[in-house]
Amino acid sequence: MTSRETILGRIRDASVLAPPESVEVPREYRTGRTLPDDERYELFVDRLVDYKANVYRSTLGELPATIARVLAARGVRRVGIPAGLDSSWLSQFDGEVVVDSVDVPAPALEGLDGVVTASTVSCAETGTIFLDGSPDQGRRALTLVPDLHVCVVPMSSVEVGVPEALARLVPERPTTMISGPSATSDIELERVEGVHGPRTLDVVIV
Repeated sequence: MTSRETILGRIRDASVLAPPESVEVPREYRTGRTLPDDERYELFVDRLVDYKANVYRSTLGELPATIARVLAARGVRRVGIPAGLDSSWLSQFDGEVVVDSVDVPAPALEGLDGVVTASTVSCAETGTIFLDGSPDQGRRALTLVPDLHVCVVPMSSVEVGVPEALARLVPERPTTMISGPSATSDIELERVEGVHGPRTLDVVIV
């Protein structure tokens, strides 16, 4: 008997003994955890900085000025935004604003200096930002191809842990999880940034 036959045989036996519909998967996650706003903010920022993201704090009224300042500091002259993003956020940016569309081929997004999006929910404990493809976040390609991603995160959307964050997501929507700028390490643990996505992640917490 070959290894393949052995493995397939075990799968068949397991299927007979425990049909998928009869298997109960335990979901005993820790949920409902909360922290005061200042502690949740400090924890979230600590994780973001540890992942080498750049963090800016802003009020809603100051948001257009903050975004314009961040983009200017990066030398951005041409920025992409999702079709559903509040255009007033870019009202003080003096460069070109390109509204993304599914008709634009992904390789063409390389012509953008950066992208500005909103976010769905974030996890303070892991420093992870969740995007779900909503109109103000756009398609995955928009946040993966340009070298700079400026992501706006409302403090009200920051949960303490992963279970609390996942509970606010719609399972049927495509979810992208961001924990710092794109990076990887080779066998000698040399960190290389910008391999699978933006080299720079700027997070504006409102």
